[in-house]
Amino acid sequence: MQQQNKIRVERKLVLFLIHTPYGISFFDKIAKTRAARIYSQFSTYLMPLITALAVFLFVVAAIGMFSNSAAREGVRDIGPQANLLIPGLNPLLPWTYGWIALVVTIVIHEAGHGIVARVYNAKVESTGLVLFLIFPIGAFVNIQREELEKTPLKHKCSILTAGPLNNMILAAASLIALYYVMSTLSPLPGFDEEPSVIVADIRPGSLAEQLGITQGSKIQSIDGQKIENLNDVGKVLRSTEGKDIEVIWEDDKGDVFAKSGQNENSLLGVSIRMEASPSVVLEGYKGAFLDPRVYLFLLTPPTLDGPIPVPYSDTMASKYESNIFGSYFPVISNMLFWLWFINFNVGIFNALPIGPFDGGQLYASLIENKLKSRKQINAAAVSNTITFIFIAIVLLLIAGPYLLR
Repeated sequence: MQQQNKIRVERKLVLFLIHTPYGISFFDKIAKTRAARIYSQFSTYLMPLITALAVFLFVVAAIGMFSNSAAREGVRDIGPQANLLIPGLNPLLPWTYGWIALVVTIVIHEAGHGIVARVYNAKVESTGLVLFLIFPIGAFVNIQREELEKTPLKHKCSILTAGPLNNMILAAASLIALYYVMSTLSPLPGFDEEPSVIVADIRPGSLAEQLGITQGSKIQSIDGQKIENLNDVGKVLRSTEGKDIEVIWEDDKGDVFAKSGQNENSLLGVSIRMEASPSVVLEGYKGAFLDPRVYLFLLTPPTLDGPIPVPYSDTMASKYESNIFGSYFPVISNMLFWLWFINFNVGIFNALPIGPFDGGQLYASLIENKLKSRKQINAAAVSNTITFIFIAIVLLLIAGPYLLR
């Protein structure tokens, strides 16, 4: 097999694969180092651990979806495109941070395959990009199937594991760095340490819209009664149904308004959330790094306007200062979060035993090796069955919030 010496384009339906020779010489240089050889041996047996983590998270997600109607409603509000790790399509993925993190994730993933392949003398024909029409959606290291087929099983496992393992290592490093940035923060003086009731959304035609309440406003009082928590809002509105009520609120610019309107049906017409004090938010977020019971909270995107705020989100970042990173801490924190988030998701998803993925190829090879002496059992059929089962589970998790109301 000859290495690719020039750029060529291969078309597969709406996908375009751009093959290049770039990076192959880099793989060769790194593969000759002692560190690369040690890493290759280290990675051989780790795919099952990543797969086990992926399955555990799928089980947790399934339990949460089937048992929590609010969670299903939240997923429906965001839309099915939130399952895609493509900035611009996923409403939670910011364009700049998302694309930078995605490119780094793909490069790190494919470099793992390429370097370990060269450690074991498996030839890399080309590297390149995958385009959906004109949009880049991935990258690849082209190791021909024939090369992998003649590679010893132990070496093949190492090559296939290297990509997801690289992602998991970078995810962990980004998470540790994010914790360090959080440890440099402190709340700015002058911010109210009292919990606040914040308007997250406003329904068209509602009393709130008529009064001019805006998204992000802090409700201070209704009908002269101070609002301190979510229950206070409903309690006051129910007791004043049919009356004119005065609502006092502070908008997100700090301006305070007081206006009156008719409380016709005990509804203000807003979605509300609690905003804890900056110190409480910061300590809670840092505590999540050290408490295994709430690790999944660290997957909460800063772009998600949910009930639990993130210190470096747009709504909270202005309330902190960093004694090391200064005003740049939101940029650094967001970049580290998306590196952690995207690498983690790409790593665990590629470890699933689904045919085309790294995990699928690895487990198919293990099954074939285990069953080669049992002619009556079709190894390919077993691998395909496992693939279909996991595809069905993934589709069920995606469609579940829309099937269950």
